[in-house]
Amino acid sequence: MSSATLALPSTGSSKKDVLAAMRTARDHDIKWQQGRAFGLVYHINEEIDLLLKEAYTMFFSENGLNPTAFPSIRKFESEVLAMTASLLGGDENVCGNMTTGGTESLLMAVKTARDWARQHHPEITQPEVVLPVTAHPAFEKAAEYFDVRLVQVPVRSDYRADVEAMRRAITPNTILVVGSAPSYPHGVIDPIRELAALAQGHGLLFHTDACVGGFLLPFARKLGYPIPDFDFSVPGVTSISADLHKFGYAAKPASVILYRSPELRRHQMFVSINWPGGIYPSPTMTGSRAAGPIAAAWALMNHLGEAGYLKITQTVMETTRILQDGIRNIPGLKILSNPEMSVFAIASDSLDVYEVADELELRGWHLDRQHFPRCLHVTVNHVHSKITGEFLDDLAAAAAIVRKPSFRKTSSKFIIAVANLLARLLPRKWMSALMEKVSSMLGGSGSGLPSRMAPMYGLIGSLPNRGDIKELVLDLLDSMTRLSN
Repeated sequence: MSSATLALPSTGSSKKDVLAAMRTARDHDIKWQQGRAFGLVYHINEEIDLLLKEAYTMFFSENGLNPTAFPSIRKFESEVLAMTASLLGGDENVCGNMTTGGTESLLMAVKTARDWARQHHPEITQPEVVLPVTAHPAFEKAAEYFDVRLVQVPVRSDYRADVEAMRRAITPNTILVVGSAPSYPHGVIDPIRELAALAQGHGLLFHTDACVGGFLLPFARKLGYPIPDFDFSVPGVTSISADLHKFGYAAKPASVILYRSPELRRHQMFVSINWPGGIYPSPTMTGSRAAGPIAAAWALMNHLGEAGYLKITQTVMETTRILQDGIRNIPGLKILSNPEMSVFAIASDSLDVYEVADELELRGWHLDRQHFPRCLHVTVNHVHSKITGEFLDDLAAAAAIVRKPSFRKTSSKFIIAVANLLARLLPRKWMSALMEKVSSMLGGSGSGLPSRMAPMYGLIGSLPNRGDIKELVLDLLDSMTRLSN
């Protein structure tokens, strides 16, 4: 793909014109305020948005890098961490930091485990992390960044971690075991108590990835929902991640990484002592730290309190039940496994769910498409309580269309079959051209995403060489931040 240059404007535009251009660009985004996105954005109401914006902008310019210069930010972060630790079964020894999101929190957990092993197990030269295949890809990113080997273990038929398979995967090089509460793809909670006991029995660290569930599961349990143990109340759990900007409904980016003891957290931190600029300490990945998300999280947690979060969680769980019951009543659709909270996946034994997603997208809905097995991801949050009937009606209509024989479905399958055949014959360097051709056949521009994604996802999911997929996605990422001629 060729690139075009864009120079800085020779003269500036008015505030009115700049903001108008931005609003026009935003018109093409998914209408998350109307509950059209099942993920990405977590929204309560406009009143809460105004509180978050005011708290955020009050500390718009401050920098969390130096807590001695901004003791207010230190106070906010410390109290957010303390409240979160209390929520997640922690005692006075639990400590941690706020991060820019779940990915950074998981990066810190792996980095901490690596450096803990360097001190306690210097004989390990190639550290390994054992985790289910459903664990978040941020662990894979961490392994790549920190030179740690991932041992990904197949899950049970209900998509939860297989404890015995995890046990067999542990070796003398293992430093960390991971479980999810819940896993993002299917919304099911791994058997944390059993996995943590397994890790503890081998003298290993154990991380609960509660980035999705950390700020919903505790309240759902208090409301009487059957939530399995997953937090610091479980012996053997040594660290937990939980995203404030998900079911904590805080402003992005905001997450928390917590450790059972200060001694363990020390392995997360970085300090430079020989720089001419002075001593440079940094507790997390970033140097400069935006103070706005820290302040906004503190403001919202204090504004809502336990009663507020309980009320919101009750609404979310009731909305989830309505949606799941409605989906199960649509011929051909089902919910994978038996998810404990408001995250689940829609699948089918008879319909192409990617085609269903395409039909929903034509109606203004956004659901992520997932592989292995083919399914659609749904994360229900508070904003979705107002759209259950509309969504279920559109989903039923979309399924009915896909259920009928159509040229488009036949054409899509033909494109996938031909592309797969060519993929087996063509060298890797020709694969990008192949994907561009498939994209254009489906109504795309060649450099962008096609108008219908079902054939593209079908192709990607069935390509024989997974290395080709990585190269193709890298091409796509590269193209997204280029200007086309």
